[in-house]
Amino acid sequence: MNRLYTVEQAAEYLNTTERFVRRLIAERRIPFHKVGRYIRITETDLAEFVHAGRVDGLSSSTGGPTGRT
Repeated sequence: MNRLYTVEQAAEYLNTTERFVRRLIAERRIPFHKVGRYIRITETDLAEFVHAGRVDGLSSSTGGPTGRT
């Protein structure tokens, strides 16, 4: 079973503030579940959010940030 996190726990998982997590929810940038009046976020959804924001580093063949060799 997939663990459900509170907003506070989700903020700890992401190492951010509760305000940031609430903004993600308000902007519908992360899926969430309503359990009565409470909001819960699955561990899978948090992991997918982190993975989606991944930016790969430059390879050494590009010659640096400008792409010049």
